Amino acid sequence: MTTTALDNHREANATGAGMAAALSAIAERGVELVYFQAVTITGRVVGKVVPAAHFERIAVKGVQQHRTAVANLQGTREGVLLGGGVDAPEYTAIPDLETFAVLPWDTRFARVFCRLYEPDHLADQPGAEFPCDSRGLLRRLHAGFTDRTGLQLRTGCEPEMTWQGDGLQARFRPGSSPAYHIEHLERNRLIVTKVVEYARALGLDMIEGDYEDEYQIELNFMYDHADLTADRLVTYRQICKQVARELGIHASFMPKPATGMMGNGCHHNFSLWRDGVNVLADPGTAELHLTDLGKHALGGLLTHSAGAMLINGSTVNSYKRYWDSGQFAPSRINWGLDNKTCTVRLSANGRLEYKLPDAAVNPYLSHAVILAACEDGLKNAIEPGAPTRGSSYDEHTDARFPALPLTLGEAIEAFRADEVLTAALGPQLSQLLVDYHADEWARFCGYVTDWERDMYWEDAP
Repeated sequence: MTTTALDNHREANATGAGMAAALSAIAERGVELVYFQAVTITGRVVGKVVPAAHFERIAVKGVQQHRTAVANLQGTREGVLLGGGVDAPEYTAIPDLETFAVLPWDTRFARVFCRLYEPDHLADQPGAEFPCDSRGLLRRLHAGFTDRTGLQLRTGCEPEMTWQGDGLQARFRPGSSPAYHIEHLERNRLIVTKVVEYARALGLDMIEGDYEDEYQIELNFMYDHADLTADRLVTYRQICKQVARELGIHASFMPKPATGMMGNGCHHNFSLWRDGVNVLADPGTAELHLTDLGKHALGGLLTHSAGAMLINGSTVNSYKRYWDSGQFAPSRINWGLDNKTCTVRLSANGRLEYKLPDAAVNPYLSHAVILAACEDGLKNAIEPGAPTRGSSYDEHTDARFPALPLTLGEAIEAFRADEVLTAALGPQLSQLLVDYHADEWARFCGYVTDWERDMYWEDAP
């Protein structure tokens, strides 16, 4: 009888040290209920809640959910349930026990991240890794990338977001900006204090933060292995929503909250490591530069950035952010030396800042496409060309790279045409992403907006 990936994960949970550690935490902290959570293709957290008395058994057996949950149980305009339809089998969610954590705001609850598998009763590929599990996909892609290249992807994210409520309005001189103003951090002291407190309790090493724009705060945590960074970004979002509930205010990761407001980005700062050394830059060289390996990885990333926009800007609203030139969001595909107007900025500490991902991004998929694009650049020695000097907003599109898609519809077509990215994500997940976002784009195109009423209601005769 063949041993499956599901069998192996169950065996690891049954016999590994992770189970003893989780049970000890349950007993010592008085945990009563545990969230078994997975992440959908859009970054939504789904799962089930399990009484702690049954944790040991269910952590080995797993929980079942209808597989269309990975597409948010979304039906198309035609009434088709995305991800397999109503008759599709369930998937099995098995926890990664090293992610077990007690929730600091209510220690009766804990959570654990899960990976997803085909159920073991299927005739075809029982117990296989579920191909539409974005979290499991990143782990597999990163492991394969390291096996083939000897490199590890380390990343840190900059999650900008909007906080709105009574007393949070910014006050500043017309024509200026409230960015970096300590007074505005003071106005938001309760938010900052609670987010940092909970984040530390859940294992995030909080390092710095600032007030970015009216209602916009950015709080950063330490960079790490890409898999860990992705889990921590999801955790950070859950923390922020909890803090908003406690304070009676609103917290949103919507990419463009309103016309004229700064968009919410989630820049990915990344580096490639071998034997504990960042190989993007030669150590001991003061001036900004990239090694040949770094240049080729960057060349691959730029080449596939158009195709990756379906991941980095995954909503209709995402593209409002890229249209507002001058607000530090990219509007064309390029790179520069410490140039904040570019798609990719080489910073002074030898990392590349990728500015296309927005605050609503699924971090497992965004890291997956970075891995696939960089590996293609390394494999084919793709050159990024000379860095952009001066403002990108004054420069025409670089002919070496595709144009940046500026609507969700354009992004769908660019993703479909990118064989490297679709191969990395696999046919099932790639098709589900296209189907999901094509339906969203169709719904938007058929929807009458306030802008249209303002423009056309009294326009004729």
